[in-house]
Amino acid sequence: MGSRTTTEEVAIRTLVDAWIRAMRTKNADAVVSFFAPDNVMFVMEPPLQSVSGSSPGKKGVEEWFASFEGPLGYDVRDLRVHAGRDVAFCHGLNHLTGAKVDGEKVDLWFRETLCFVKTGGSWKIVHEHESVPFYMDGSGRAALDLTP
Repeated sequence: MGSRTTTEEVAIRTLVDAWIRAMRTKNADAVVSFFAPDNVMFVMEPPLQSVSGSSPGKKGVEEWFASFEGPLGYDVRDLRVHAGRDVAFCHGLNHLTGAKVDGEKVDLWFRETLCFVKTGGSWKIVHEHESVPFYMDGSGRAALDLTP
C-alpha cells in the first residue's frame, strides 16, 4: 500500500475536521448533518445499538451538549483514512474534555471508527462506533484512565 493521498481521503479528512469543529462549538445542527438518515450507531451510552429513527438525533445531541458548561475540547489523534470511490472509513483515538454542569470534569480518551458512503456526490456517515477498553481482571470496569 502506497502513501499517496487520494482526493477521496482528503474529502473525508476535511469532513472529519468540520465534524470536530461542530463538536467543539456544540453545534447540534451541524453534527447531525454529517450523518446519513439510515445510520447505525454503536456509541458508549445505551442502548447496544441505535438505528436511524432511534438514534439520538438533534434533540439527543442538544441534550448531551447542554450537560456541559462552555465549549468542549474534542481532538482526534492518529486518524487513519481509507477511502474508495463511494465507500470509506476512518479510525482514530478521540479525546473529549470539558466541565459538566454538575461540576464533574471530563477527560476521556476513546476509540472511534466512522464509516461513510458517498451518495449524490456527498459523503455521509452511515456507521459510528465508539468504545473504551475494559480491564480483563474480572471486574468488568471500563479502562477510563488510559492515554495514548
